[in-house]
Amino acid sequence: MLIITLSSRKGGSGKTTCASHLAVAAEDSGAGPVGLIDLDPMQGLAAWFAARQAETPLLANSPALEDPATVSELLEVLRTAGCRVAIIDTPPSIGPVVQAAVRASDLVLVPVQPSPDDLRAVGRTVEAVRAYRKPLVFIINRVKPRSRLTGEAAIVLSQSGTVASVQIGDRVDYAAAKTNGLTAPEIGCTQAEQEMRELWGYVAKRLEEITNVPA
Repeated sequence: MLIITLSSRKGGSGKTTCASHLAVAAEDSGAGPVGLIDLDPMQGLAAWFAARQAETPLLANSPALEDPATVSELLEVLRTAGCRVAIIDTPPSIGPVVQAAVRASDLVLVPVQPSPDDLRAVGRTVEAVRAYRKPLVFIINRVKPRSRLTGEAAIVLSQSGTVASVQIGDRVDYAAAKTNGLTAPEIGCTQAEQEMRELWGYVAKRLEEITNVPA
């Protein structure tokens, strides 16, 4: 089972949106079964899952979110369910539970908005990922058209790690779809469909390079 963790010390960076959308994109590509784990006490991903009518992806959850051992326990639940890919959503911290998720991962994705506040916050996340020698990819999120900040952010981030070639646009459909447990492509946003298909393709290729296991 390939394990992807979404991590960022900055709240509101888009971890939950990326987790849900990548999970559905992975299922659509034939990489499933895909399992989700929500380690954030806010339980945004779990709430999205509860509102969802589709049978995929799966969710493994636990009330013991402060115990680092919960990570391995939930991953075992997904393995037993036959999942080929696990995607972990984490709280905005670098605490013991997040470190356990990073340690278990094949790849860590760090969503970053092209803003000074987000760029200043990535340092501690990068340090935590490097401490466990895990591959890291930055995903530039909520990109506004023709924004000079986006290019500047990519340059700054590239000094600390790999930056995904696919960026996520600032689209209201990403948030609107969450109400009914859907994704932006599932409510007809063709731009989001292309973005997520390409982003999952990029992530899957990166995973294969790291693990020699196709996603």
